[in-house]
Amino acid sequence: MATGISKAPELLEPAGVQSILIDAPQLQKRVAELGVEITRFYAPEPLTLLCMLKGAIPFTADLMRSIQLPLRLECLRVASYGDGVVSSGAPEIRGNFEIDFAGRDVLIVDDILDTGATLKSTVDLLRAQGCSSIRTCVLLDKKSRRTVAIEADFVGFTIPNHFVVGYGLDFAEEYRNLPYIGVAIEKHG
Repeated sequence: MATGISKAPELLEPAGVQSILIDAPQLQKRVAELGVEITRFYAPEPLTLLCMLKGAIPFTADLMRSIQLPLRLECLRVASYGDGVVSSGAPEIRGNFEIDFAGRDVLIVDDILDTGATLKSTVDLLRAQGCSSIRTCVLLDKKSRRTVAIEADFVGFTIPNHFVVGYGLDFAEEYRNLPYIGVAIEKHG
């Protein structure tokens, strides 16, 4: 009789990942710490989270369970990578908001702050919505790639210039389900 669910070896070490940069326990510990930091910063006021789709879904889900405040959640799809490993530099915002942001404290939650173009575009979009405040929270900050003057208010980890996958981050829509952040083997050709 089986006593638990086991993970397939290929999920733990897929062929497209050369190494683990941040393991699952480190991720969960830091996300919980971020939840405490965010709760302390905003308490006792309610907060609206804006999850950047698709990459920030796992991070946002875990983070919001760690925030002890009344929360609203909205999602926004922004594309800047396509199937490549380099940002196009011109983020494309797809879709509309269902929540009225006017007068609300909004925290943008994203998986990675790379060039800064996506986060800056999103902040600018929200400014036009009449938010009471706009702050940012990113799981990963890749400072060496920044081309736009923007810094996140809450950061999980600062990482070196590697193309990373897992915990929501993908390469051509693969690897999002990995429970860790791995360094991807870049595919050429």
